[in-house]
Amino acid sequence: MLASNRGREALRAYSQDQAEGEAPCRRRVTQLRKPIPFGPSVLPPRIARYLATTKVPSPCLVVDLSIVERQYADIAKAFTGARVFYAVKANPDDAILASLTKLGSSFDAASIGEIDMCLKHGVNPLSISYGNTIKKQADIAAAYARGVRLYAFDSIGELEKLAVAAPGAKVFCRVLTPNEGAEWPLSRKFGCEPEMAIDLMARAKQLGLDAYGISFHVGSQQLDPTQFDVAIGTTAEIFRELAKRGIELRMINVGGGFPSRYLRDVPPIEDYARAIDASLGKWFGHDKPEIIVEPGRYIVGDAGVIQAEVVLVADKGGTDKRPWVYLDVGKFHGLAETMDEAIKYRIVTLRDGDEKAPVILAGPTCDSADTLYEKSICRLPTTLKAGDKVWILSTGAYTTTYSSVAFNGMPPLAAVCI
Repeated sequence: MLASNRGREALRAYSQDQAEGEAPCRRRVTQLRKPIPFGPSVLPPRIARYLATTKVPSPCLVVDLSIVERQYADIAKAFTGARVFYAVKANPDDAILASLTKLGSSFDAASIGEIDMCLKHGVNPLSISYGNTIKKQADIAAAYARGVRLYAFDSIGELEKLAVAAPGAKVFCRVLTPNEGAEWPLSRKFGCEPEMAIDLMARAKQLGLDAYGISFHVGSQQLDPTQFDVAIGTTAEIFRELAKRGIELRMINVGGGFPSRYLRDVPPIEDYARAIDASLGKWFGHDKPEIIVEPGRYIVGDAGVIQAEVVLVADKGGTDKRPWVYLDVGKFHGLAETMDEAIKYRIVTLRDGDEKAPVILAGPTCDSADTLYEKSICRLPTTLKAGDKVWILSTGAYTTTYSSVAFNGMPPLAAVCI
């Protein structure tokens, strides 16, 4: 059997009925099974079967809702007693929001648009957090009119807007924290210094707002569960200082950062829950505050696969002997997190049984920034040619929402949930 045929046989095997993948989406969390294991060359079975029997545009993201539900079940179980607010910006597909609503999730929204997406599915507005620290006053007023009562801020200007447009609302201040260990670290755009947060929360009470708590984010795709300890320790000090002023905070929002499975192995979600619980015990003793977690990538990332196509394989000459492989999907079709080659996706082809060699991987647009992997080592089959299909794994998060509307006249990334 030819090597390329072995790849076809492997994909055909993934498409066969398997008890794990055949189970329908279940609505009762107690009945959900563990997530399907993802090896370096494995498509989720239900997605493989769907793609083997259904013609989709290229490129196209396919999301398995049963995996979304399993991921939600796992994080809800791991963080017993915490409130889970799904970060809508990760993937706001209607089918995903509907599934998570039925499972009892709360939602973290970044805009009035995302708030309306949630409300359309019957989400209680009291289960929505307006988590963006940068909001127009008109949008704050619109959210308040819709019943939203939980808001983030990190500056006096934002706080004063909240006092006017959302009187009496619960507010939490986001503080800066190190992002070591994160593959997608965050900048100083969000959060303030802890010393400032103390004064801001005191001012919040003076303005008639409910000084509810503190939030932080240790960086997206955070691979080190111990990174939460420093942030929780800082938060505990803020709690103590405000208590001296007669202000009793009640909540810590530990943010997101819980990872998907890309090229590197990641700790199980239980490790993060244990690390955070241990830190809470260390810094707060038996008087632990309410906890909010905001998973996005963890819930939907591994549930999605992008099917794409090779447009061109080109030898450019010169000292760099690596061929350029151009796909019909790139930074402007949703793979924006390859910026600085931060997120390294797993790529599956029908020719994976053939010899592999390093390549430079790029998207199809007339923009030099649309290069995915040039500094990093990306190995693909040497027999790959134009017209071949490729599958990019763990692309359920931050792809459709990053896709441009019509850059270079190309349509945005198509998507379907199954």
